[in-house]
Amino acid sequence: MRFGFHIWIGEGFSKVPELARKRRARTIQFFSRNPRTWAVSLIPEEEVKKFKVGVETLGIKPLFLHMPYLPNLASPRQDFYLKSIDALSIELERAEILGARFLITHIGSRGEASEAESIERLIKAINYSLDRVRNKVTIVVENTAGQGKQIGYKFSQIKTVIAGIENGERIGVCLDTAHAFQAGYDLSQRDGLEKTLEEFERLIGFDKLKLLHLNDSKTPLGSRVDRHWHVGEGYIGNEGFKNIVNHPKLFHFPGIMETPYKREEDDIRNMSKIESLVSPTPLF
Repeated sequence: MRFGFHIWIGEGFSKVPELARKRRARTIQFFSRNPRTWAVSLIPEEEVKKFKVGVETLGIKPLFLHMPYLPNLASPRQDFYLKSIDALSIELERAEILGARFLITHIGSRGEASEAESIERLIKAINYSLDRVRNKVTIVVENTAGQGKQIGYKFSQIKTVIAGIENGERIGVCLDTAHAFQAGYDLSQRDGLEKTLEEFERLIGFDKLKLLHLNDSKTPLGSRVDRHWHVGEGYIGNEGFKNIVNHPKLFHFPGIMETPYKREEDDIRNMSKIESLVSPTPLF
């Protein structure tokens, strides 16, 4: 499994490869802009060039762009919904500029609408954007914890989304371990992991899985409260992650950590932990 992190771009894209190298990241995820605003600015060509040369030189791949925080592709508010679709289309274009093959998006929140209505709005948003931006970037929908009025916390809901996408080659799934655990999928135990993967394979299929978000959970199983924690130090624990990163159905997928970050040493500690859990001999 190629391990990596979400790398912040505050110092500019040209600095990202070195930040990744310091963390021993072999794959990375990043935003294309400030994720807490709607504002979009052009990415300087020189920054793009240095970024691409840097990640290629270091062998960092694949690259995952993440949608900003504000858009809600399932919003029942029409003005907000249309603004969110525009943001998705823009990020598809920026992903191509930056050389990212994948664009990760949260599935969204239903507000006062039903789950079925919200999923249908999400499907329409993705279909519109994929038709509008006809490049080779794949949209990757991420499972949620089910906090508040989030949708996408059940694999059956994600199955419905995937089935509704007209261009099936440009849709994939990100499996976030913390979110799955918080939604009720017990990844802390081997039998729970097996049941989770059986359901995922039956409803979605591993051909749609593009990456794992390797986050521990600060909240208990089924809490539906989204709180990431350091690998091995939360409710999923060392044994849970040892089973995950060594499982024959998972170990060949990229694994991105979105663990709490205050200083560089936090990421290095998480990398050391996840690397230490990789077994030299088969566990399954």
